Amino acid sequence: MPTVATEASFRALVPAAPPQPLLPGRVERPAVVDVDVGIRVRIWDLPTRVFHWSLAASLVGLTATGYAGGAWMQTHGRIGSFMLALLLFRVVWGCVGGLWSRFTSFVPTPATLKRYLRGQATPEQEAGHSPIGALSVLAMLGVLLAQVSTGLVADDGGGFTGPLNELVSSAAGLTATVLHKQVGQWLLFGLVLLHVVAIAFYRIVRRRKLVQAMVDGDKVLQQRVQPARDDARSRALAAAILCGCLVLVGLVTGF
Repeated sequence: MPTVATEASFRALVPAAPPQPLLPGRVERPAVVDVDVGIRVRIWDLPTRVFHWSLAASLVGLTATGYAGGAWMQTHGRIGSFMLALLLFRVVWGCVGGLWSRFTSFVPTPATLKRYLRGQATPEQEAGHSPIGALSVLAMLGVLLAQVSTGLVADDGGGFTGPLNELVSSAAGLTATVLHKQVGQWLLFGLVLLHVVAIAFYRIVRRRKLVQAMVDGDKVLQQRVQPARDDARSRALAAAILCGCLVLVGLVTGF
């Protein structure tokens, strides 16, 4: 008696129809990836996070005391010296700190920047600072160092002089004051605004929680990367470096 083919076996013998081409004007929508589902990786070690928020608080304090003037300028100078110690710490930590805090992990080459702008980002660039973000970080550190340096030798003619003003000529002190008050602060405000806009863009458009990552240290990534070292020994090293920077700045500035 002949065997009767079932519907399933019949379908198996019939080749599947080829995929239909998109109709003119039809756009294929990519799948939506939930960025909250992925691999949680420690990117920012505790010393880097403490530096970041201490620097932000110092910047707020410097802005408030600078515009208040008068007796507040002594406090302005002390906060400026503290910021200098923070910046020196960041330079050292950028050489010996956690993986993603090191300059070698995020300072871009021209070729790296070109590939990133073409949309060829690597998992490492998604983990730490992107090449564009790295340029912003370097610009911020550079402008802050310049601001602190000019403040150390400035003479505003209103009763406040920087602790190192006597080491430069009167003309140099006045020039530093102009750069500090009329050039540097506006460059700094512009970089801060750019930083805030970038954070908002990543949060709203790319759904990346950059602020949260700088609070708890972790990022949720779609691919695994090497985590940053963030243990008791590295934190003790960071504390020792910061104390050394504070002592050095205190000896130099007298604050």
